[in-house]
Formats: sequence, C-alpha cells, structure tokens
Amino acid sequence: MEIMVNHNFWQNRKVAVTGHTGFKGSWLTFWLNKLQSQIHGFAQTPQTNPSLFDELELKSSVCHRLADIGNFDAVNEWLNLAQPEVIFHLAAQPLVRSSYVNPIQTWRSNLLGTLNLLEAVRIRGRPCAVLIVTTDKVYENRNEQYDYRETDRLGGSDPYSSSKAAVELAVASWRASFFKADTKIRVATARAGNVIGGGDWSEDRIVPDLVRALSENRPIGVRNTNAIRPWQHVLEPLCGYLNLAEKLFLDENTAWQSSFNFGPDSEDCRSVKDLVECSLKHWPGSWKDESSSQALLEAQFLSLSIKKAGKKLGWRPRWNFEKSVEQTITWYMDVMENRRSAIEVCEEQLLNFQTQSSVGD
Repeated sequence: MEIMVNHNFWQNRKVAVTGHTGFKGSWLTFWLNKLQSQIHGFAQTPQTNPSLFDELELKSSVCHRLADIGNFDAVNEWLNLAQPEVIFHLAAQPLVRSSYVNPIQTWRSNLLGTLNLLEAVRIRGRPCAVLIVTTDKVYENRNEQYDYRETDRLGGSDPYSSSKAAVELAVASWRASFFKADTKIRVATARAGNVIGGGDWSEDRIVPDLVRALSENRPIGVRNTNAIRPWQHVLEPLCGYLNLAEKLFLDENTAWQSSFNFGPDSEDCRSVKDLVECSLKHWPGSWKDESSSQALLEAQFLSLSIKKAGKKLGWRPRWNFEKSVEQTITWYMDVMENRRSAIEVCEEQLLNFQTQSSVGD
C-alpha cells in the first residue's frame, strides 16, 4: 500500500531542523510548515544568493537560529529551547568539489556537527526521534553497475564521502552505546541519491550551473558527461524522511533504528549527459563537453537499492527521471522567466507530488 505523509501526526508536532536554510532544508521546512508543525531551525546564513529559504519567506514561519553546528554550546542551548519531539539533521557541507578545497572544514561540519547534535540529545535525555541525513556516497564505491544496499561496506575516497561515512559510524556508535532499545531516544540515518529540484542555487552543481548558463544564453559546460547518478526530485527523499521519522517516534521496533536508502528505480539512474539533454527539452539551449583528465576524483557509477524502504516503509518513487527533470526545469522557468513567486510554484509542485501515484502504479 502506498504511503502518504500523515498530516495528523505532524500537526502541532515540535520539530527541529538543522540546515533549514539550505536547498533541501528549505523544501523540508516548507513542507513541515504546510503540515502545521512547530518548527525550530538551526543553520548558517543562507550560503547562496538568491536562496530558496529567502524566496519562500521561511524566516517568519520558524523559530530561526543562526549559528555554527560545530559549536556544541550553541547546539545544546538551541535544543534545550526547542524541546523537539522529532529532529531532522541536514546541516552539512554538501558538495564533493568543495570538500577538496576545504577538507578540514568539511569534516568539521559533517562529523563534528553530527557528534555535537547526538551528544546534546544524549545529555538532554528526553524522548525523541532523530533522523540523520547522510548520502548515497557513504558506500565503498565499486565503480560498476551495482545497487548499493544498506548492509554494504562503507567507504568514500573524497573528503565529502568519507566524512559522511564517518557520520554513519558515529551514529552507530552512539546508538549502541547510549540509545539502546530500552531508551526513548531513537536514531536512524537516511542515504539519499542525487537530489534535484527548483530553488537549488549552489555553485558547482549541475542543475544550478545549467540554469545559469541557459538564462544567460551560454552553452552549458559539462565536466563529467558519462557519470551515472541516482537522480531524484527533492520531494522524493523528503517524503521518505517524514514517514521514517514518524515510524521512529511511534514504533518501538528497533528495525526503524537503522539506515535506509531513498533513491530512484534502477532504470532512472542516468548519466549527466542524459540529465542535460532532458533539461534542454524544456528549456532550449546548447551544451559543450568540458571533461578533463585533470578533473577531481568522483565515482563514475552510483545506484541505490531501495528494496528496504519499499518493503519496510512502503515508500516508492512517485516521479520518474523525465518527470523529475521536467518539474525541476519548469520551476526555474516559472520563477526566472515567467516571474511567478517561488511560494506559488512550490505549493503547486508539492500538491502535484502528493496527489501523484507512485511510479509503476
């Protein structure tokens, strides 16, 4: 049976979100706001201009705290003020290429930030469901056609991937040491695929780079044309996060206190070139190959097995590759070219997503 997000559970629920000013965090905060949750956010100032957080005017709808996730005292103070029942931890340095430029800062944000949150939760000692968001890149990559399962070996060659694999180990350690089955503090991790969607304005990420080029009538420069990625619309994993967090909070079954993959079906794992060419069907333009033998090391093939989320949670992708790209590019066209408000477009896409049957239904 297809799962839906349970409005009754989330209404008036005290929810804390780290990284709520980022791209994915803004979409999650927007959705929680529509569900009428009581939201407390902890993050840095939005790192892009424009930012989806500002476009959606979210500051007025959350208890908004700007601070460094690497500062334990700030995290601890915020958590004690928020008194959350559910925590979504999204605060991170999220870019592979940036991790090569600032590897220590990447590790500090990703690992130390997570440890600060886990320790603050432990010291507080109150019942709480905690969902730590990591990445599809936590696995030791084989660079072959293989769908990574939650039980596969962790790894990661670049600083971003390895720091996120370390986060998985830290969560497992705190869960085994402090949050055992008889406690009311329950922790899970979520490993999502390559997320796309309207409102991502990051540097060195294919969709924002593509949109900037198209809006300026420039050819799109593509660095890694043949890399295969598990592309998914941002609403897909967020739907999974919301449902997993609800299960964590309500159900004492320890099966929820583990790792879950959220990605597309295998046939929707497509190349960067496919993503660019599909985008050009909706916003005409051109692209050029900027591949280089001197490029930073990145995995050539990534795909996730989503059988566990399907079997245990009832979660399945709703939008296939083409639909996800179409919704992403039309968001930018509506906001940038047609001058529609980001709030209106996000509301429209969220409604369409919630009423769409899963792929294959």
